[in-house]
Amino acid sequence: MTQHDYIVIGAGSAGCVIANRLTEDPDTTVLLLEAGNPDTKPEIQIPLECTNLLGTEVDWGYFSQPEPYLNNRKIFCPRGKVLGGSSSINFLMYIRGNPHDYDHWQELGNPGWSYQDVLPYFKKSENQQRGASKYHAVDGELSVTDFISPTAISQRFVDAAVALGYDHNPDFNGMQQSGAGPFQLTVKDGKRHSAAAAFLVPILQRPNLTTITGALVTRLLFEDTCTVGVEYLHERTLHQARVNSEVILSAGAFDSPKLLMLSGIGDAEQLQALGIELVANLPGVGQNLQDHVVVPVPYEATGDLHTAITSNGIAESGLFLHSEGNLDTAPDLELIFGPILLAPPGYAHSSLGFTGLVTLTHPQNIGSVKLRSLDPNDTPIIQMNYLQSQSDVQKLIEGVKLIRKLFHTSAFDEFRGKEVAPGADVTSDAALEAYIRETCGTVYHPVGTCKMGTDSMAVVDPELRVRGVEGLRVVDASIMPTLTTGHTNAPTIMIGEKAADLIKAKGCISQQILTLSDRI
Repeated sequence: MTQHDYIVIGAGSAGCVIANRLTEDPDTTVLLLEAGNPDTKPEIQIPLECTNLLGTEVDWGYFSQPEPYLNNRKIFCPRGKVLGGSSSINFLMYIRGNPHDYDHWQELGNPGWSYQDVLPYFKKSENQQRGASKYHAVDGELSVTDFISPTAISQRFVDAAVALGYDHNPDFNGMQQSGAGPFQLTVKDGKRHSAAAAFLVPILQRPNLTTITGALVTRLLFEDTCTVGVEYLHERTLHQARVNSEVILSAGAFDSPKLLMLSGIGDAEQLQALGIELVANLPGVGQNLQDHVVVPVPYEATGDLHTAITSNGIAESGLFLHSEGNLDTAPDLELIFGPILLAPPGYAHSSLGFTGLVTLTHPQNIGSVKLRSLDPNDTPIIQMNYLQSQSDVQKLIEGVKLIRKLFHTSAFDEFRGKEVAPGADVTSDAALEAYIRETCGTVYHPVGTCKMGTDSMAVVDPELRVRGVEGLRVVDASIMPTLTTGHTNAPTIMIGEKAADLIKAKGCISQQILTLSDRI
């Protein structure tokens, strides 16, 4: 049995940051456990290969339960199972969200999480190609860049939006989020710059960091309500590791609640029904699951669009907008443009095309994650409940109509072929709703299942400490009380940065107490 000051479970977007920041102190020892393998798969490094990573050995490959509002379809829910976690298989987009998101978190009872509080942590990580500014920094580990060779048609999407009266916005992470412009990616020298590449690979030789891949944590170890270590499966053998200070759970929105429940933290009635000894009754564990929903509107192209391998293919430019005109809130729709054709199954098409994706930034769907069994190798039960709200459906219908309007401006005249889906003859709201319910899916942004707050359903407090126990924090997207406006990788890295400071501050206080007691 080994002993460490901290044990970090999950080398994903937050876990890599935590491991880096805590081991900056050479006297602090950290054990980092990752269920996946090293990020050596060549396709990980090539941005255009991102779609080909889904469903492979570097993906947990989860599916939801049959979704009652989507004709009982099971929705594919990929999650990274590799060093870097989902940052090693995602679409590389760097979107922080909207200031309203974080101010709302604070209003929900989370002091210290306002936009002004979290902006320095976004900047701390960032190495911004465009240079330093009020909103950006260049001294961080994470490379944030423009597309190296964007397709000509992606600029036409921006031109079309401006022609329809929307603002041109060159920086979705700057002064304002609404408007049309190019996305930025986490890319360095033309290759994916995952959390592992940015924060972990440069420090793997630190003597105070122990990293073990292929290590599935099976349960947390407690003495009464004090976290004392973890049990994990590595090379078909169970191991235990003890912790001196804290265990940091960074396994993501599906697996963090799963591990808490397997370890006796969750809804008492559900855990006792499975025969799990209760450590802390927290009914919010696994609840409050939120995710962005997306609908594709693909068109054939009149010729090859020449998409570079340094492009993610699926999202070169976009438009954030307020569908109801309320500019005092965060945008509620995101339209994403990509120079590849993403056609739903069953729709005949050529291989050449482009796609508009309609995304709800703040959908009403609330789902859950539950245990399927007591076996740590078993997949969790995931219920998304997409489109349980008719207002969400109506916003998606309006988004599909807007995509069509954009694609039929003069900016697309030389590129536009036929509409592949839902098809030019599908025009009524009822027919569009049927198409949406049959084809919509996830943008791969699950959050909220270990939400922070002070209410009865909160799992962690504003310092990310799990309620009802000692020595345990959750640090990943599961702590978000609500979805951010956009994509979740950048906010999850920010959460890792802020959590590292919270942990260090607690460590300093503990050391001061020990020093004082020695003097006494």
